[in-house]
Amino acid sequence: MSLAFIFAGQGAQRVGMGKSLHAGSPAARALYEEAKSILGWDLAQVSFEGPEAALTETKVCQPALYVHGMAVVAALRENRKGALAPAMAFGLSLGELTACAAAGVFDFATGLRIVAERGRLMQEACERSTGTMAAIVGEERDKVRALCREFEIEAANFNAPGQIIVSGEKARVESAIEAARARGMKKVIPLNVAGAYHSRLMAPARDAFSAFLSGIGFGAPRFALLTNTTGGPVAEPARIKEALVNQIVSPVLWEDCMRTAAAAGASEFWELGPGGVLAGLARRTDKAWTVKSYCEFPDVAG
Repeated sequence: MSLAFIFAGQGAQRVGMGKSLHAGSPAARALYEEAKSILGWDLAQVSFEGPEAALTETKVCQPALYVHGMAVVAALRENRKGALAPAMAFGLSLGELTACAAAGVFDFATGLRIVAERGRLMQEACERSTGTMAAIVGEERDKVRALCREFEIEAANFNAPGQIIVSGEKARVESAIEAARARGMKKVIPLNVAGAYHSRLMAPARDAFSAFLSGIGFGAPRFALLTNTTGGPVAEPARIKEALVNQIVSPVLWEDCMRTAAAAGASEFWELGPGGVLAGLARRTDKAWTVKSYCEFPDVAG
């Protein structure tokens, strides 16, 4: 079996995530305790108890998802006596940083500091702009790209065949939605999000994040990494850092990452994160792929 780890992105969070990991796995519990010390606030309490509005904040949910993903990895290794040998890893947007930590590009603590700063900067960018996003379902990439060019917005996520997210200034996205519906695009859904992620409105966050990362050393990954920015592999530490910076304003080529992994020999995908979102996207892309979702302690202990 050639195993690929895949990690959830923002939007997958839910109140209660990780609670049974914390209770059942000493290794996972240690990460939550370390996170509290690093962040200066109780991430476990917000993750386990909410409220949902607090967990949904970009500056909170990004660290929460990162810690949860790493807690799943830690609990799996603990319960399976360390016998995990993934051939590759990648993650959706924020999840790409979790994949980097799992692959040893940086340690848990360094990754948490990076994720916390990324979340803070992206929330600031949201608050300084008026942006939003929408899902367009059942349309070809070229048709959506043409719509984006016309209304000066951007295609932010290519999640699965016929599932594309667009992003940009709120008024422009609303105009694009109206035009898309008028032109026969039957399923165009406004999203309830805090801002225009993976668009030019995130440029201030990208620039500040680049400066922040400049002083942090990255190592070579222990196994293959794929990046959302190209849908392909990235190996050199400098290129990994560059990809993480560019990803803030670039489209997330998730479908491409999945297809690249399958073509490279991945025979099984393990989704490490809440919600089963990535498993659902995989089913939309290729029903023949084997995807297992691990979220809570019963999943990893079974």
